[in-house]
Amino acid sequence: MNLALNWQALPEHPLHAEQVGQLASMCLRLEVETYPKPGLVSHVDNGAHHDMHAELLRRSANTLRPFFRNLAAAGAEGAGMGRLRAIGVAAERAMLDVTSGVNTHRGAIFGLGLLCAAAGYRGALGIRKPLGELVSQRWGEDILAGPVSLRSHGAVASRRYGAGGARAEAAHGFPSVYDVALPALRAARARTPHDEEAVRIQTCMALIADVNDTNLLHRGGPTGLHFAQASASAFLAAGGIESPGWRERATGIHRAFVERNLSPGGSADLLAMALFVDRLDC
Repeated sequence: MNLALNWQALPEHPLHAEQVGQLASMCLRLEVETYPKPGLVSHVDNGAHHDMHAELLRRSANTLRPFFRNLAAAGAEGAGMGRLRAIGVAAERAMLDVTSGVNTHRGAIFGLGLLCAAAGYRGALGIRKPLGELVSQRWGEDILAGPVSLRSHGAVASRRYGAGGARAEAAHGFPSVYDVALPALRAARARTPHDEEAVRIQTCMALIADVNDTNLLHRGGPTGLHFAQASASAFLAAGGIESPGWRERATGIHRAFVERNLSPGGSADLLAMALFVDRLDC
């Protein structure tokens, strides 16, 4: 599948739930088709994961498309958090069924799903507020007051290390997307307009350098998080994707993450969310 051609064929401001679902699924697939991303699964290798590979993630992303559509439709109808959660639970069941129990996209179902609901809500009202702001205003209190997952690695790390995690990120309007990822993505695109994969790598590095990724905390504790943030920060300080030999340096960082069993899954989800928001909040 030529993702670039399909991306260009999508309208910039899809108002229909079907188009929102298609865009969300495509953003997850674009995240997979990005290499090197430190420790993460890509079309080149499995990163630090022994239970995942690119085709599994592609299959998961395709399976989630109708659920993202349903979330956009529910948002357009003014649904509350209870209904959105029910759709999210159904999406997670479908994901686990198609992946034989592997958690490929639980974080994305939550974060990207809320952004889909906000896109539907915004389209129905005909307003132009940022999607993250709408998530915070419309569902923020319910997100924080809702049930806490006892199973997810991110939730366990959040409780153990006091990190905010996905719930706080969503409830506060996705600051990592709007304050970190989008500025990095758009600055990289302005300087490197003909290499969208490089733009995604730069954005991923910016997220790893800044975010207290609970997946990194789960796998490596504070020491692993510090190593990951320092590695990404050094890559950016050296000029990132604008410096000679950047791809070899990024590949070296990727291999170092794999050796330490580090995978910034939260940053991968945020990258997909940033691609989605970049398309709709322009």
